[in-house]
Amino acid sequence: MDTPLVERLADPARPVFLLGDVPPGEGTPPGKCQDIAGKFIARSRPLAKDGYIVYDIQDEPGRTDMERPFPYRRVMDSSGYAALLARSSGKECLVYKCVADVNFDQWLETAKDTHGHRAINLVGRASSEGKYEGPTIGEAMQKVSSVKDVGFGCVCIAERHTLEAAAARGKPYPTEHQNMIRKQKAGAEWFISQAVYDPEPTIRLLKDYSSVCKQQGITPRKVVLTFAPVSRKKTMNFIKWLGVRVPQEAEEEILGADKPVEKSIELLCNALRTILSECVGVGVPLGVSCESVSIFKSEIDGVHELFRRLQCILLDSRGSPWKVSWVEIMPPAGKEEKGKNNEQKQDIVGHQQSYALVNAGIVGFIAGSAAVSLGVLLGGGKRN
Repeated sequence: MDTPLVERLADPARPVFLLGDVPPGEGTPPGKCQDIAGKFIARSRPLAKDGYIVYDIQDEPGRTDMERPFPYRRVMDSSGYAALLARSSGKECLVYKCVADVNFDQWLETAKDTHGHRAINLVGRASSEGKYEGPTIGEAMQKVSSVKDVGFGCVCIAERHTLEAAAARGKPYPTEHQNMIRKQKAGAEWFISQAVYDPEPTIRLLKDYSSVCKQQGITPRKVVLTFAPVSRKKTMNFIKWLGVRVPQEAEEEILGADKPVEKSIELLCNALRTILSECVGVGVPLGVSCESVSIFKSEIDGVHELFRRLQCILLDSRGSPWKVSWVEIMPPAGKEEKGKNNEQKQDIVGHQQSYALVNAGIVGFIAGSAAVSLGVLLGGGKRN
């Protein structure tokens, strides 16, 4: 049996690779939702991913004084769309949920019992301004911890872990690593970062988190690093509106390039390489998530290229051989299940020079016209 996504996320011995998506607009007819999900699944099928992330989009009017570059539009519930995506693709979803919801308890019950989700990522409000409804992040973690067969993670924001951010809050030193420890002790089994453009805050956060884990004798949870390509000034402004720290030099290089999205991908790959080289021996397990924060085609296409390259970089850094293969996981109608020993497998990557893929370890699952999905297996053999 395929390893559940919640176990892959929690397993420190293997990296995890995720692809992010945003639900369709609120009120989208069911048939149209299916079409949207189907197109997303078809485009992402060749990617060797463990599952999808489905985000919970909020208005966040108090996030910053900056004007929002893209107008806010309500989207359908993250749990409902994730159920459609999972059942249409055969791949599980990690479902984001903002805890500032007066109906949080009902949402949690529906997400588990009706939609069948087992992996949830809890996020708090972006700002403390305005009237607060729903449980606090601490109360929400306690509620999810009490639900059988459901695991949860939380976000970690490296931008909070800078000396400038600490000074702005009247602190002598950043405390995001302490927030991670607190959430881990409350039951968080993994962390998902905000989009990374500046590697330095992430390096500081990973090192400080690791150090405190060692001091307290606890095992660090996996941190999934998020990356999003940019090709336009408007998207760059939106990335920064979301709170992502983009070095001025990087912004100028991207927006001044003949092919901005390719330059963005290049810089993000270098950012991951820097994080990996600076955090050798730190002991915090890592994963990768890629997303597009806009609907521009060049940026959506760029996500897929970025995903492939980052996956190669992270797997190569482990120092063990790996490869990509396909396996038919949903046999066509009328074809009998023959068991694991007779599953058909075929290498689809081998030795592509563009990505320097070598040997054996990661497995992406693809099938032809059947409803199929992709998965990841590491270490030269199938893990169940």
